Amino acid sequence: MKGRCNMIVIGVDTHKGSHALSAVDEGTGRVRGSREIKADDAGHLAAVRWGRGLDEERVWAIEDCRHVSRRFEQALLAAGERVIRVAPKMMGASRRGERERGKSDEIDAQAVARAVVKDGVDRFPAAYLDERAMEIRLISDHREDLVRERTRMQNRLRWHLLELCPELEAKLPPGALSNLRQLERLDRRLRRLAPSMRLRIAREELAHVRALTRQAKELERELLGLISAYRPRLLQEQGCGTLTAALLIGRTAGAQRFRSDACFGRQSGTAPIPCSTGQRTQHRLDPGGDRQLNRAMHTIAITRAHHDPATREYLARKRAEGKTDKGALRSLKRYLARHFWRLLSEPPLAEHTDTEPERSAIPPRPAPRRKIDKTIKGDAPVPMVCIS
Repeated sequence: MKGRCNMIVIGVDTHKGSHALSAVDEGTGRVRGSREIKADDAGHLAAVRWGRGLDEERVWAIEDCRHVSRRFEQALLAAGERVIRVAPKMMGASRRGERERGKSDEIDAQAVARAVVKDGVDRFPAAYLDERAMEIRLISDHREDLVRERTRMQNRLRWHLLELCPELEAKLPPGALSNLRQLERLDRRLRRLAPSMRLRIAREELAHVRALTRQAKELERELLGLISAYRPRLLQEQGCGTLTAALLIGRTAGAQRFRSDACFGRQSGTAPIPCSTGQRTQHRLDPGGDRQLNRAMHTIAITRAHHDPATREYLARKRAEGKTDKGALRSLKRYLARHFWRLLSEPPLAEHTDTEPERSAIPPRPAPRRKIDKTIKGDAPVPMVCIS
């Protein structure tokens, strides 16, 4: 009698022009097959056909490289496949434990799959389609890039000001180079100085800083409008402003992909991890997870600790229980992760528009033990926006 088939994990090592695939049996770790596809629609279709021909139960594990893996993820999700993401550091640790020496795309794809087999498929959050959250994340990331570029320009401008007029540079208040009124006032002061090449460069840099500041403020206003129409309850939470809410929405990428608040806590780096030895039993903050998501939780926690009486009472109660300041803050972050996971799990507000078509719903996971479909009829899967 033929034995029961285990689920397979298809590891994917992504590149700009091609993707390497390797299917590993979840129960035994045995390689069931490997192949390479082109990173285009025809290659994506061939990959889905190949995966469906291997086993009726499968999950695609893709190394977390956003810019080269997104289109493949979109095609898989549009075809109804189950997709999870694997952090590159986990793939590296899996590869170091292999007996096979050397490096190749096939070896890397096997390492991705075996990293999932080792820790268990359910330990990894799944990818889902959420166009509105993706829009918020793209705008938030673009604004962060502009702010970083503005910071570099501000640093160069300060060195020129120090040469041109040390007294003027010393009198600049904190944050002056990010304030439009202060920048206009500084420009008027620079016009009074004797013309020179350094002055010309400083004024050009000042104009660039002003343009970046205006653009960053416009993007923040756009984010406020999108969040207010998508998840306004986040903005009502103390310590959760526009930028923090944008991080929560964009980096969570759909709370439905987390089985519980504990999984969300692990992803946000707020789940406690043990650091015990000998007679000492204690926990500490988790340095893993999504650091941008953790930054959002930390901002909320610190803001509430300074301005919310109920939070201050909570921290005082934890200290009275014997926790250190860091331990009390860790407990607060874990509590906030649980609270915001519930908020993010609520259905978002419907988007009211007369011109746009309805948004695509999140596809359900394939039913277990379905009949193997070795052919795909119709056109190739239509790419859709997905984030994780």
